[in-house]
Formats: sequence, structure tokens, C-alpha cells
Amino acid sequence: MIKTLDHLIVAVNDLEEAEQNYKKILGINPSWRGHHKEWGTSNSLFSFQNTYLELLAAKGEGMGAQLIKNKIKNDGEGLMGIVLGTDDLEAVRNKLITLGYSLPSQSNGEGMNAKNNSKRSWVNQFLPIELTRGLFSFIIQHKEGYLPEAKKLDNNFIKKLDHVVIKTNNADSFIEVYNKIFDIRLALDKFIETWKRRMLFFRLNKTTIEVIEEKDESETPQDILWGLAWEVEDISKKIDELIANGTDVSEIKKGVKENTLVATIKSHTHNVPTLLIQYE
Repeated sequence: MIKTLDHLIVAVNDLEEAEQNYKKILGINPSWRGHHKEWGTSNSLFSFQNTYLELLAAKGEGMGAQLIKNKIKNDGEGLMGIVLGTDDLEAVRNKLITLGYSLPSQSNGEGMNAKNNSKRSWVNQFLPIELTRGLFSFIIQHKEGYLPEAKKLDNNFIKKLDHVVIKTNNADSFIEVYNKIFDIRLALDKFIETWKRRMLFFRLNKTTIEVIEEKDESETPQDILWGLAWEVEDISKKIDELIANGTDVSEIKKGVKENTLVATIKSHTHNVPTLLIQYE
């Protein structure tokens, strides 16, 4: 039913500043710089082998602009949304309705590239709270247009998203939605002794949705979009480049996954917890 982790959304105050910061971090130019007139937003898209990252800012008036303003007012800049992709939105919609969920109508979207006036179009299906579970998330089917391949700025550019981290207070009900309903493969369900936490790995389009369970008193399933991990080929060289660009980065250490090295980017991420990971 769900084919891809289509993209992730980061809410920012100043799109120009955020774009420059993420160019440093990712080592690539944005593939798209555009706007959504009907939503009152402008965006900058960074394309990778397995997904894309959308920096989104309010520009004018509209439902999108209000969402961005509310998010930043309440929580500050940072990760705002996760978007799942399908190639048959009508089939997804019919399945969810058959399962008893009440859905709003599909909504058409269009974006225009400010650089060359090229267009992309898509259809969105927004979801009920029982499926979004506190996240800003929806399902998308792209219709026309495409994202150009990213142009690299250095030799240690980011090629792919390794994983996105979501925290949940109910791992079992998360599995019910993402595995049983969305049909995303559950690759791991394990209690990690060193963390005293249950961890889930869902895999699709060569990336991972990593879910960490943190129990609380609430009886309502609640999920929080938390952080991103980017795969690099040479973590030492990447860190050297980031430091030279004025970015604050932690020391390299062994990762929780076997045969990995990791480091944390501590600045210029616009409040997105960000990890670099190298597979040895």
C-alpha cells in the first residue's frame, strides 16, 4: 500500500538562511526552490537516492502558512512532518474506508520552481488522527513533473537518508498502523538492554523508520518525529569539511549498529537532531 518514505518536512523561519545551512551540511545544492500559492508557503527541496528533504517556510496567507507559524510558535523550528508515498492513492483510500476510517476528500497540489517556472503536481490524502497519531503526516501520489538530480558541492556529499527516528508511547499500536494497515515491512522488533527501550525498524525504499518506545501515562497512542541520520562514505573527511565551514560537530564514536561510526551535528540544523553514520 505504501511504497516510499516520500519526504520529510522541516519548518523554518528564514528559507534562505536554512537553505544555506543545509547546503553546508548535505554538500549538495537544492534540486528545487519554489512556492505553493494556495498554501501560502515557499520551499527548498534537497533530493537524495531514496527520498527528499523539504525546508518549508510561511510566505503569505494560507493553511500551510498557518501550520508553519503555529509549529514554530509552539515548538520552534524543526522537523514538522513525514510524508508517505504511493502509486495508487485511490486504492489506499478505498482500503482505509473499508477498514472504517473517515477520510477527507483528496486534495490536489502544485508547485512551481522559482528558477525556471517548471511545475510539479500531486494528490494528497490527509488522514484521521487515529492514523496520524499526533504527527503531521499524509500520503502523496505524484502526478506530473520531477525533481532534478542534486548537484554536489563537495566530494563528501550526502547521498541517502539512513533513517528517521520517531518516538512513540505505544509500540504495539504503532505496528498496527504502519505494518498491518500501511503494509510497511517490520524488519526488527527488539528490546535494547543498554537503552532499556523497545525499538522497531520499518524498512522501505532503502531507508528505515526507526521507532523508539518511551512509555508514559497516556492511554492515547502518541508519536513524535524526532531526528534524522544521514549516511556518509567517509565520516572523518565529512566532519573536517563541516568544521571548516563553521559547523559544530561531535567526536566520532562507534554506533549502536554493529560496524558503524557516528557523529552528531550540533549546529546549523534548525533544531533537527542530526546524526552522520558511516558503515565500515
